Amino acid sequence: MSITGKQVTKSICAVLFSVAMSGAAVLAHAAADYGTADEAKAMLERAVAAVKMNKTEALARFNEGSGGFKDRDLYTFCIGPDGISTAGPTRGQNAREIKDKNGKMVGREILSVAKEGKFAQVEYMWPRPGATEAVHKVSFVTKVDDQVCGVGYYD
Repeated sequence: MSITGKQVTKSICAVLFSVAMSGAAVLAHAAADYGTADEAKAMLERAVAAVKMNKTEALARFNEGSGGFKDRDLYTFCIGPDGISTAGPTRGQNAREIKDKNGKMVGREILSVAKEGKFAQVEYMWPRPGATEAVHKVSFVTKVDDQVCGVGYYD
């Protein structure tokens, strides 16, 4: 192979390497845009501690998204003892009537599986914050004080 041929081969390799690296960077950036299962569990653990410390203040922080209770597409939601949502995007609604895109009675399932001291999982179709198209979501839910609280991630 001539010197020119070696230079062309090196140039092609450099271009291919650059394309591969930029593709990996795009994928890494996209992954960083969304919360993970571990991050959702960690947020729910913090939410449980916050409710135990001061329920009124905790619910206010959940609704404001302050204090680390809103991170990318992760947020804390809660349902009160009367079945009315006290925190999250469905605040003020009767959770027993909340359905996902496919008609699944999500609120009823969340209320039925949540147990004090344990994290249960509920899967459903729900839009990411700011979006309208529903995608698969898994929420970790638990009962704390008189609230059922959860944090979900989208996969």
